[in-house]
Amino acid sequence: MDTVIISSILSIGGMGLLFGAGLAFASKKFAIEVDPKIEEIIDNLPGANCGACGYPGCSGYAEAIAKSGAEVAIDLCTPGGAAVSAKIAEIMGISAVEAKEPQVAVVQCRGNHEKAPKRFHYHGITDCAAAELIMKGDKGCVYGCLGLGTCVESCPFGAMIMGSDGLPIVLEDKCTACGVCVAACPRGIMALIPRSQKIFLGCVSQDKAKKVKEVCSVGCIGCSLCSKPKVTPSGSIEMNGNLPKIVNPTADDLPMAVEKCPTNSFVVRK
Repeated sequence: MDTVIISSILSIGGMGLLFGAGLAFASKKFAIEVDPKIEEIIDNLPGANCGACGYPGCSGYAEAIAKSGAEVAIDLCTPGGAAVSAKIAEIMGISAVEAKEPQVAVVQCRGNHEKAPKRFHYHGITDCAAAELIMKGDKGCVYGCLGLGTCVESCPFGAMIMGSDGLPIVLEDKCTACGVCVAACPRGIMALIPRSQKIFLGCVSQDKAKKVKEVCSVGCIGCSLCSKPKVTPSGSIEMNGNLPKIVNPTADDLPMAVEKCPTNSFVVRK
């Protein structure tokens, strides 16, 4: 009986050694060599895997850069900014690119619970895209923020919270301008603007004045007053359909447009 047990143990042990040796051989024989530059680039990326670069995560972006010989732009990582692109340039042995102007996400809607009434009470999934499918959402303004926080939930950096008034709030000190919230919003309320831009239009409605007034007290009515030479003589604002477009975000006369706007549609960042 003891001989049988010992023989079994030796047989199993021998098979284990044989399989182990086979696996070790296979791992070396079929191993895929990884470009050390890929790992080095990954080590210098933020690791948020936010997808702002357009690739499947940080590893996907690093691999694309390394395999393309830096033909893929090295400054697509907005969370990493200039510091990361400079490090990637060093790793790839190429010249660093000119740093892009830092951006920040903004909420292009001022229609909170008080200023933009609802048409009905929505009791479905807590998701803006889902709510949009039900009669274009419960909000009177079919362009306005639905207030269910899809943008907040999508932010990989915790740079947004929902305000008590039903509108999202961007925590600018945490915002990396990755653009995930912009992609997540089904109504195009979220946008990225230069951090140097202190004034922007808090409305995306394409409706005309009468219809806007019916659904929101702070919506842009397209009066074009802000674009008039007497208000913005520098030409910093142009009309684009029913909405004014800021073409010079650092112009000195923009505060006058804010002051003259009859519906207080402009937002002034602190």
